[in-house]
Amino acid sequence: MGERGSNDPVRIDGETLTPRDVERVARFDAPVTVTDEARERVELARERIADVVASGEPVYGVNTGFGELVDEQIPPDELERLQHNLLRSHASGAGEPLEREAVRAMLVTRLNALAKGYSGVRPIVVDHLVTMLNERIHPVVRSRGSLGASGDLAPLAHMALVLIGEGEAIVEPDDAGDGNATRRHPGDEALATAGLDPLSLAPKEGLALINGTQLTVGLAALLTVDAERTVEAADAAGALTTEVTMGSTVPSHPALTAVRPHPGHEESAEQIRALTADSEIVESHRNCDRVQDAYSLRCQPQVHGAVREALSHLREAVERELNSATDNPLVFDADDADPRASGTDRAAVLSGGNFHGEPLALRLDYATSALTELAAISERRIDRTLNPNLQEPHLPPFLAVESGVESGYMIAQYTAASLVNENRSLGRPSMDNTPVSGGQEDHVSMSAQSAAHAKTALGNARHVIATELCTAAEAAEYVDDALTHGRGTGAVYDLVRDVVPPLDGDRPLTDDVEAVAELIADGTVDDRIDSALE
Repeated sequence: MGERGSNDPVRIDGETLTPRDVERVARFDAPVTVTDEARERVELARERIADVVASGEPVYGVNTGFGELVDEQIPPDELERLQHNLLRSHASGAGEPLEREAVRAMLVTRLNALAKGYSGVRPIVVDHLVTMLNERIHPVVRSRGSLGASGDLAPLAHMALVLIGEGEAIVEPDDAGDGNATRRHPGDEALATAGLDPLSLAPKEGLALINGTQLTVGLAALLTVDAERTVEAADAAGALTTEVTMGSTVPSHPALTAVRPHPGHEESAEQIRALTADSEIVESHRNCDRVQDAYSLRCQPQVHGAVREALSHLREAVERELNSATDNPLVFDADDADPRASGTDRAAVLSGGNFHGEPLALRLDYATSALTELAAISERRIDRTLNPNLQEPHLPPFLAVESGVESGYMIAQYTAASLVNENRSLGRPSMDNTPVSGGQEDHVSMSAQSAAHAKTALGNARHVIATELCTAAEAAEYVDDALTHGRGTGAVYDLVRDVVPPLDGDRPLTDDVEAVAELIADGTVDDRIDSALE
């Protein structure tokens, strides 16, 4: 199954979780284990919270109300009910349930954040989350309702309800044993399938479970992996289009990147050179009369490279956020904190805003813009391959076998244009703000919406690039078959032809394009390119 499908456990230590680790747990059910060092930190933080509770000092989230009700101190015999009511009241999301992989991404990222040892939960909370992941107990989580400040409260509350035996969960495999469970179980029944009892939450635990950015960062981690694969596929599609439309690879010359040394530009240029290396098609017209290609061909390294850098900017924030403590308040050793902090001689409880999703929201919106541009330049290359007013003389209009009576790939370009337009119409949620909680929470990030929009933009961009791979492969059928493709473009052409045969007349193209899009999504295109260029 390779790295993506490896069954090696993912070590949860609060420090080293990666986007690829999140993918392995979310999509391939890799088991998780908590390191001894992380468990020790969790136990120490819990001892500190217990010390604060015993002191009776009012501390937000431990023995007070929440949000605007922060000044309401809660008596000791009501602290458990406070935490349970927090989950119940905050599980008020809307929309369709999250996909399975998103729920698993939330579970593993929340687990890793707790494992840092600043949240004050008991080890049994950590153990329940581990078991839910490893036994495939997936809470039913409403997809909408997060403001991305105070974290992803509503979605995380739906997730956490199952820990106290409430809410709903899907258990795999279900009674039928087929591994494709869809039936919803009450939370307590779902836990019982793994031999777990519902938790009675201790002070601070409810807040620690729902106060954080785990929906946002879980989606962003998966998006980072997927988007990076999509850029690699875009380089391959652009290289193949350049080749079969008799374009030039000179714009990827290292001398050009040396005098404008943006790292992404350099990386895409190097990739395009490698993909087209040894191409007899490129060599066949090297000394032709055309002086320059259109921008969609000529400026690939600059545009694709800028997208690479936007995604690198996102990855940097995601990797940092995956291994951060993002709830509030957080508990520290008293010697390491401001003496004015709440707490005792042993523990300091600091209230802050680590739950605010802005570091992710801004970069996710940037990624949405970048992916929109990636799709836009790809759609322009599709048009140049199909458009009889622009295409090269060796290509038939719209790549139809019998132009006129047949339309070939004409409407596939319409669809690509529609998807580009949809991406351009997506809002940038991080620029919006709606105060809540009686004005106490007066600036929010909307990071979960930013993640959702970026996911939509990525899916659309992937479909556009898959369309380009299909049209470029079809255009290759009209190139002199005595001429060979480049090392990488040949491999990409063969891969497309594994799932999409050449046109022998008009046919619906949706399944063809979606088959290639799936090869991009699951990393097959990336793997095939790597093998060809070794």
